[in-house]
Amino acid sequence: MKIITGLLTLIFIASLFSCTQPAAISETSKIDTAKEQQQINTLLDSFNRAAAKAEYKAYFNFYTDDAIFTGTDATERWDKKEFMQWAKPIFDKGRAWNFTALQRHIYFDKTGMFAWFDELLNTQMKICRGSGVLVKQGNDWKVQQYILSATVPNIVMDFVIKIKTPVEDSIINKLSEK
Repeated sequence: MKIITGLLTLIFIASLFSCTQPAAISETSKIDTAKEQQQINTLLDSFNRAAAKAEYKAYFNFYTDDAIFTGTDATERWDKKEFMQWAKPIFDKGRAWNFTALQRHIYFDKTGMFAWFDELLNTQMKICRGSGVLVKQGNDWKVQQYILSATVPNIVMDFVIKIKTPVEDSIINKLSEK
């Protein structure tokens, strides 16, 4: 028993030392974070412009082949192929969604091969939050995962909960059965 307790303590202490906080711009990193941040800002702005202009092929080229998109509805979690099928009729109308970044934060892992971001967006749904994971493929950044969340001001949260409860209770019940 003492051996198991000792091993668990050692594992716990080792895990504490292995946890580090990411930095937006690491001073010890070997990557040029300012350059990479600019490249990511350009990518995300172009990504949003492609949707606004309904440039279907250009928009989806920003994603990795195995990307995941999570939308504002609890039922919206799609791989790239599913998302493309869902979005095609919208893009075919000549205009998809129009998001403009109001604020953006970008972070990098130590290798410089992965980045993640969160941003506040001005949208037709008012302020939304976009967040995601990017992966470096060759010289280019690609969206590996994108999550779109509708923001809800705390002052109206109770009202919003009352409105969405009838719709989401059935989803909760269905998912709880699994």
